[in-house]
Amino acid sequence: MPREDSEQQRDPAEAAVSLATEAALLEARLAMLREAIDAVDARMEAVSQTLRRLRAPASERGRVDPAARRDASGSRPEDSTRGRR
Repeated sequence: MPREDSEQQRDPAEAAVSLATEAALLEARLAMLREAIDAVDARMEAVSQTLRRLRAPASERGRVDPAARRDASGSRPEDSTRGRR
């Protein structure tokens, strides 16, 4: 005697409603995932911009006259804070 699957016993209208419900849930989940991806993309862009701003002064330091940043004693302001936490 062949075994009948519960899917085969389902009314076609019931199956259509079930599939439509599942499709709606998947579409809602897809929308949530797209929003999450957009939020991650925006955060990545913000971090990238911050890193670019932080790198720019570091690359320009080599162009500044080192003597111009020294105080009257001949030491640089950042020298007084080295080694401290």
